[in-house]
Amino acid sequence: MDPENLPVINNYLDANEPASSEARLSRMHFHDNRRKVDYVLAYHYRKRGAHPGQGSPGHSLAIVSNGETGKEPHAGGPGDIELGPLDALEEERKEQREEFEHNLMEAGLELEKDLESKSQGSVFVRIHAPWQVLAREAEFLKIKVPTKKMYEIKAGGSIAKTFNAILQKLSSPLQPRVPEHSSNRMKNLSYPFSREKMYLYNIQEKDTFFDNATRSRIVHEILKRTACSRANNTMGINSLIANNIYEAAYPLHDGEYDSPGDDMNDRKLLYQEWARYGVFYKFQPIDLIRKYFGEKIGLYFAWLGLYTSFLIPSSVIGVIVFLYGCATIEEDIPSKEMCDQQNAFTMCPLCDKSCDYWNLSSACGTARASHLFDNPATVFFSIFMALWATMFLENWKRLQMRLGYFWDLTGIEEEEERAQEHSRPEYESKVREKMLKESDKSVVQKLDANTAGSEDEDDEDKLTWKDRFPGYLMNFASILFMIALTFSIVFGVIVYRITTAAALSLNKATRSNVRVTVTATAVIINLVVILILDEIYGAVAKWLTKIEVPKTEQTFEERLILKAFLLKFVNAYSPIFYVAFFKGRFVGRPGSYVYVFDGYRMEECAPGGCLMELCIQLSIIMLGKQLIQNNIFEIGVPKLKKLFRKLKDETEPGETDSSHSKHPEQWDLDYSLEPYTGLTPEYMEMIIQFGFVTLFVASFPLAPVFALLNNVIEVRLDAKKFVTELRRPDAVRTKDIGIWFDILSGIGKFSVIINAFVIAVTSDFIPRLVYQYSYSHNGTLHGFVNHTLSFFNVSQLKEGTQPENSQFDQEVQFCRFKDYREPPWAPNPYEFSKQYWSVLSARLAFVIIFQNLVMFLSVLVDWMIPDIPTDISDQIKKEKSLLVDFFLKEEHGKLKITDEPAQRSPGGRDRSKGSRAASSAPSGRSQLSSRASSGSQHTNV
Repeated sequence: MDPENLPVINNYLDANEPASSEARLSRMHFHDNRRKVDYVLAYHYRKRGAHPGQGSPGHSLAIVSNGETGKEPHAGGPGDIELGPLDALEEERKEQREEFEHNLMEAGLELEKDLESKSQGSVFVRIHAPWQVLAREAEFLKIKVPTKKMYEIKAGGSIAKTFNAILQKLSSPLQPRVPEHSSNRMKNLSYPFSREKMYLYNIQEKDTFFDNATRSRIVHEILKRTACSRANNTMGINSLIANNIYEAAYPLHDGEYDSPGDDMNDRKLLYQEWARYGVFYKFQPIDLIRKYFGEKIGLYFAWLGLYTSFLIPSSVIGVIVFLYGCATIEEDIPSKEMCDQQNAFTMCPLCDKSCDYWNLSSACGTARASHLFDNPATVFFSIFMALWATMFLENWKRLQMRLGYFWDLTGIEEEEERAQEHSRPEYESKVREKMLKESDKSVVQKLDANTAGSEDEDDEDKLTWKDRFPGYLMNFASILFMIALTFSIVFGVIVYRITTAAALSLNKATRSNVRVTVTATAVIINLVVILILDEIYGAVAKWLTKIEVPKTEQTFEERLILKAFLLKFVNAYSPIFYVAFFKGRFVGRPGSYVYVFDGYRMEECAPGGCLMELCIQLSIIMLGKQLIQNNIFEIGVPKLKKLFRKLKDETEPGETDSSHSKHPEQWDLDYSLEPYTGLTPEYMEMIIQFGFVTLFVASFPLAPVFALLNNVIEVRLDAKKFVTELRRPDAVRTKDIGIWFDILSGIGKFSVIINAFVIAVTSDFIPRLVYQYSYSHNGTLHGFVNHTLSFFNVSQLKEGTQPENSQFDQEVQFCRFKDYREPPWAPNPYEFSKQYWSVLSARLAFVIIFQNLVMFLSVLVDWMIPDIPTDISDQIKKEKSLLVDFFLKEEHGKLKITDEPAQRSPGGRDRSKGSRAASSAPSGRSQLSSRASSGSQHTNV
């Protein structure tokens, strides 16, 4: 029996009639097994007085379609079905849903849903877009579809062909086994869909011409622009979800990813060849990812894959630099001098009263460890990493252009602008509130009349800067407050280090390990604070962006990204900046120390310098964030949410059904998954990691290694999350990664300056060069340690600060401290010496030379690597020419077919010939040329 002709009571199928005489063949279709479910709307209902046993969800369907049964509901009323009285809010929501669904039917969509046969429960409205709607919307959205014409993508010269063939053969074990990778030498000519040019396209079957992602994208566009007058003229499904009229709206996954049997779908294929840790060594099936999830998510995984592959050479060089430090540690003269106990440099006390004089040789271990990272190779590694960042960004631009060519992403500016025109629900509410505050009712009526139909609002309907000023002011004040809060916490950790060091120095048992204990505990405190503030700042950034009331989703996303990045950048790097550039700079000197509080001196760097401590700080924060935040949180939190939701569903009465629990529908399975919330968290963690890899790489050459190990797991972790744990996202077409590229480029340029200052200020590279070429007698570093230590007369220590019960009381007349100052017997004792000014000028000169040299090399690399690969540029030109020829050929064939009947008619032969010769062919050719040129504007490079 055809479901279209079943008895209908108020658009609901009679419970006594079966929904279909056929068995359910697919959980992706309506109950007629023919119409595909392109989108699902879910809502929760609650009613009173209804009998829970009424009807069976398996057969009680509400067919709301624009067929015969849907347009003309039978006479009767709500009394035909026994419904309990709903409260006012529930009744209002029901009316709004009914109106919205009716408007969807008016737009041509077909709907199906279950009866509300229980006291409460969830209802899924299944939406199907028939061919007429798909064709209309595809033409409106200018969706590019393949034509009948295919052409071969030729490689460059014979050498390039041979090289590509060898490379493909060698990498064949690493290629995923997906259909897209088998025939990638042929490409269809693509052209925006047009109902007038159906003869251009290879339409074998209308149901499969548009893939699932495109179908759901078309339906989503209709959902976004469909209005509901009962809900204050709300525009689109997002507004209805924001007002709790619907709970969720999502496209369906292509079946289950772990279903038994040999039946294969794209989701199952992605799981087997991409979303498992066992295939970590394989390349990503980027084309299949794009086909299933859309271009925006496809570009993210393409970017992540390129970034991970670029970490391989930087990791190799970083390991070589580290091994060089290990190999030359025995040849390092300054660390040898520090470890030589015969030199016996007696150092000034590290704290007042309780600290004694000490020998420099006791810091031998720190000095030797510092050489692992503070050696000449780190300078060249910093230059390499700056060029590496430039090459990575240039290669990404090339890959992005290549993907844009194969995915037909060029020339989508008009479509993007149209997508941006959809206003956010919060923006509409704010505009409505503004209008309601005004006494002129005509303005309100005008707003209600034009919000749904008008694409361009009048100036009086828009929010001016005066309306947004309170939000901007709150943003400015809140961001300043949170940055000040971050700095305050860093200062609090500094105070903790100072006070703990002073307390541990009082005890003889803990005195020997003071520096190690204080450094380790302080870094762990910093890590915990960073992890906590990261979560808080993410939520605060979202709230601040909401009170700005951006008009479109794209504007909202860009402002959110900028705020979140600023706050998280300051949060993650402020402790590292302190150690790199501020610690030990404001200590003072013996006899004139700088005190934080009464009796607590500012902390100093270790005898080997602050670079080793910077390395420890950077490594623990980086590894801790990657391990805890990026992996444990990403794995654990979704599982806890899923468990909580499952427990909640089990405890709520009237929700479950025995037949549904044994054989759940695909929309039930997808509803239990986590909603997709965007790519911002995924990009953000990678951008912060990119900062760790580039900004302070001079102090930690192994950073790329740990980033590489993390990303190998991260790719599969994100893949598994998208395939198995999230609802299917809406396919979004975009030609690039947006504002993230600008942030990456900014970090790359900023890293040059930071590494220049790390080498010049934090490390001992410049002081060693100055000594070796200006002060050394034999051109070596012998005597360097003595050169960097100044003398202090212990008799000039302030009263009450001298060491108590010192073992050196009778022997020490002068103690040493690390600084370039005049000795006590000089005319200007303890003033900065000539060596200090020499080293300072050399440091500033190095920063200027290093920065300009690296910037010049980066610009040179940028210039040498073209943004558009030569072969892609040639193919775009070839495609444009082929498209014009194909248009002319198809149009000529069409004219032949249409003219044959005219030629057979009496008296029409000469007229037809004359008309064709005089007007048809020239005008046809000119029209076709103009159409071809307008249709292929995207090929202009």
